[in-house]
Amino acid sequence: MIKRAYPLFWGHQFNLATLLSLSVFTYFTMFSNSASAALAMNTEAAPNKPNAHYLTNVNGYTLNGDGELIRFSEIYIENDKVMAIGEELNKVQSVQHTIPRDMKQATMIPGLIDAHGHILGLGENLVQVDLRGTQSEQEAVERIKAHISSRDSNGEWIIGRGWNQVLWPNQQFPSKASLDEAFPDRPVMLSRVDGHADWVNSKALSLAGIDNNTPSPSGGEIVKDENGEPTGLLIDNASYLVFEKRPLPTIEDKTYQLQLASQHLLSLGITSAHDAGISEAVRALYIKQAKNEDLDFRIYAMLSATDPNITDMLAQGHFQDEAGFLSIRSVKAYGDGALGSRGAALLAPYSDDPDNVGLLVTAEERLPMLFNSVIGAGFQLNFHAIGDRANRLALEQFNRSFKNFQENPGRHRIEHAQVVAVEDIPLFKEYGVIPSMQPTHATSDMNMAEARLGIARLRGAYAWQTFLKQGSIIAFGSDFPVELANPFHGLHAAVTRQDANQQPAEGWIKEESVTRAQAFKGFTIDAAYAAFQEDMIGSLAPGKKADFVIIDRDIFEVDASLIRDTQVIETWVNGQQKYAKTPQ
Repeated sequence: MIKRAYPLFWGHQFNLATLLSLSVFTYFTMFSNSASAALAMNTEAAPNKPNAHYLTNVNGYTLNGDGELIRFSEIYIENDKVMAIGEELNKVQSVQHTIPRDMKQATMIPGLIDAHGHILGLGENLVQVDLRGTQSEQEAVERIKAHISSRDSNGEWIIGRGWNQVLWPNQQFPSKASLDEAFPDRPVMLSRVDGHADWVNSKALSLAGIDNNTPSPSGGEIVKDENGEPTGLLIDNASYLVFEKRPLPTIEDKTYQLQLASQHLLSLGITSAHDAGISEAVRALYIKQAKNEDLDFRIYAMLSATDPNITDMLAQGHFQDEAGFLSIRSVKAYGDGALGSRGAALLAPYSDDPDNVGLLVTAEERLPMLFNSVIGAGFQLNFHAIGDRANRLALEQFNRSFKNFQENPGRHRIEHAQVVAVEDIPLFKEYGVIPSMQPTHATSDMNMAEARLGIARLRGAYAWQTFLKQGSIIAFGSDFPVELANPFHGLHAAVTRQDANQQPAEGWIKEESVTRAQAFKGFTIDAAYAAFQEDMIGSLAPGKKADFVIIDRDIFEVDASLIRDTQVIETWVNGQQKYAKTPQ
């Protein structure tokens, strides 16, 4: 149920000249993409408040202190903070000296938060070969040819991502043969859409020293044919054998990737993203950007548990910049692989591969040291677990570590919590572990999940409503670039349990769908809570940061099928406009 915050529209009188000036100003700001021009006019009206914004006639939505959806029709902002919304405006005198902007009933929501993504991975993906949506192995090869046709062919690596054999007619994993024929002299490395398997050619295998005699590493598999020959498919930790032979990106490369990702996320209404696993080098880059005030959106960064210098990074403690653009107080660790590549660790074998129970990327015997070192250092641990075995091992170890470190028991997370044994779901609530989940994973996986798991195990898979009913807080995200970063795709999937084509008609496992308010909460205040930031962002309330988005439709009123196509008109972070859609 949506509650209303009834506003006080006009608390003072205007003469004709003032009204005429307001009309001109309103027309100008509604159709201009220049934030600086709008700010300049506000400066003339209120020289002591150069960064004040008074938005009226808004179709606004936010969440109150109880997490309930409320509506408002005007908001006042000074500098980087919300000063008042709705009725509260009559308590703020300075609003009377700020020229209002008539929003003409445009829909306004808090800035959206993606609780699980890979920021530089997204930036890198935006310049690599994009194989998402290819319908066959050969189409993927042809797309690579088209991508590199206008580029220098001097033997550089060909890097790409996004293939998904489940969408191909034979649903078979690709092999090096097709790549060898097309690219015999250039090393090729192409990540599966989930990032947990790589398709490489013979040149790449040779550079990595992988042949018939090379054993699979712990937590990974070098897939071989009946003759013991590597097929060109590397799963999970096996990919590192080739990955480490690729040229290292320079600091200029990383900065450019961050810039590309920033522009893309802001255009989608994402004002904050949780970066799931950063290296020491990326940590240094982010801190430098934050100190130089060069970040345009907020980053909640998780240190990578596999970084060789993780101990040193933990010893340096938390980092938080003054403006709240960068927070580093958590660690990302991997438990298993992914369902699509059959790397997710299961309690029983895969229904479509009876000799396979998946992979533990982090060995079970290493979990106590990992959990204790992170939690003992006062950091939040965010543990990747997709299969029911990985989830159970994580929950058991969280419970043991919490007893050892009772001063740091809260807000630890399991990233994905995708397939959970039904009897283990209550443990999330009992232990206070947050399930950090991605709605579009369900609609991407539904075409193979039943084949992988069988019907019985689906009862604990992608079980959002079950988690919510027991009182768990869910942080929603996308896992970009595994999935597209668009949060409205996630909102649509969470509410409808349908894909882009509105299939299946009744929704997949419809009983686990969530309401619009629940989905919205997962992408706002609950995602903020999962980052210890609910007092700063996640809703529009006095004293909170002025992060908000203007969109082209009312996502709480339109038909649910239309949520997915929502377009962002403006994105504001810290009281500054960071994105404006170019008029068509």
